[in-house]
Amino acid sequence: MTTHAAAPPKPKGQARRTAGRRSAAARPLAEAGEMVQFMGDVLYSAIRHPVGYWGEVRDQMFQTLKLCWLPMIISTTAFGLGAPGLQGGNIFSLFGIPERLGSFFIMASVREFAPWINAMVVAGVMGTAITADLGARRIREEIDAMEVLGVDPVRTLVVPRVVAMTLITGLMDLVALAFGVVGGYIAAVPILKANSSAFFGSFFDNATTTDIWASVVKTAIFGLIIGVVCCYKGMNTGGGPIGVGRAVNQAVVIAFAAIWIFNAVFTAIMLGLNPDMQVYK
Repeated sequence: MTTHAAAPPKPKGQARRTAGRRSAAARPLAEAGEMVQFMGDVLYSAIRHPVGYWGEVRDQMFQTLKLCWLPMIISTTAFGLGAPGLQGGNIFSLFGIPERLGSFFIMASVREFAPWINAMVVAGVMGTAITADLGARRIREEIDAMEVLGVDPVRTLVVPRVVAMTLITGLMDLVALAFGVVGGYIAAVPILKANSSAFFGSFFDNATTTDIWASVVKTAIFGLIIGVVCCYKGMNTGGGPIGVGRAVNQAVVIAFAAIWIFNAVFTAIMLGLNPDMQVYK
């Protein structure tokens, strides 16, 4: 009878490296699960007792609007003029129909670029401020003191910020849509010599109610993602002032990635449920 020799044990250093690689791969998934659970706690607290935090919501919305409206207007106008405006308009001009740029902006600005740029500006300006504020409170042990006193920090600090980010980001999308189309109008009419009435006629012939409400709803969910991610990273900051800076950087990167993933899924579902939206009139 033959016996098989047992496999030699792995060196301790190699075992530690293997465990480290596994933990490094599992850490992002674990953190994503914690963020989803955190979002559930926030929404449950906001819906279960929807009173008492609206004053802070108003203040946070005003602060976001004050800091973001000008960068958002400049960004959407410039982007509408540059990428889809001049580049798309040059393609339409090859066929002698620069007026059709109006229909192109339903897809370019209303469905995609305006909500995306709006969310990027809000995340970069207000999302970082929220993470830094909550992170500073955490390392100063203010949040620990609230918990000791029996005050729920999620209810007091997180819920107003998440609700405010959700509402104001969705409302600002209407402004972003308008100025994105203004950028396309500048490219089409003054620069490419398209007919102004034909440009707007092409735009409104292809615009649908679904385009508008889906754009606003999608952008509001972008705001929810930004609020949850930035609040989560701020509430779980550690490591002193350096940890606050690290949390701010991580919050922005994670928020951007989550927005891009959600945008792809949302757009695919919306176009799949409304195939007529893909037909240009």
